[in-house]
Amino acid sequence: MTDVRFFKLVVFVNALVPLALLLWGLYRKQVGPNPLDFATKTTGMLTLIFLSLTVAVTPLRKIFGVNSLVKVRRMLGLFAFFYGSLHLLTYIWFDRQFNFISVGQDVVKRPFILAGMTAFLLMVPLAITSTNQMVKRLGGRSWARLHRLVYFAVIAGVVHFWMLVKSDTRLPLTFGFIVLFLLGYRLFSKYAPAQQPGASLFPRE
Repeated sequence: MTDVRFFKLVVFVNALVPLALLLWGLYRKQVGPNPLDFATKTTGMLTLIFLSLTVAVTPLRKIFGVNSLVKVRRMLGLFAFFYGSLHLLTYIWFDRQFNFISVGQDVVKRPFILAGMTAFLLMVPLAITSTNQMVKRLGGRSWARLHRLVYFAVIAGVVHFWMLVKSDTRLPLTFGFIVLFLLGYRLFSKYAPAQQPGASLFPRE
């Protein structure tokens, strides 16, 4: 039990390090000529990283036999939602000054905003139902079906990133290939003999 708690603590602290570095860079004005753009892109990147890590837990556990990864999957998913919330808040607050009519117009007119908003909205029910109590309330089967939304969330996140980058698309394409591999492995694991389906974003511990 102590080892598990220490492992969770290490993951928790390291997941907050990027935020601390971002805030320190903003405070020291060491993030370039456009701090808003830097903060928006950084929080968006962190959202996609943690979403990908969450989806990667089951494949990594099965490939390398590191079962302890399951213990931090919920935390990784919640950090994806946390950074996604910061990413959205940065956009709504500093870019749109809480003008929700303008935000709605952006969603309609700019496809990459629509893709990003879709990814975030898909994560909302996953975060809300991340507790053991919600698992019991929904029932294991319904809860598991709901949490398959994480696959669509990470796909929408990659599409959002790809559409946002206008010139050098190597990084979003790299994320795309990683996500494609992870989802492909899950499909193989699900339908191959003697394999169990992959788990969801915020599993019960």
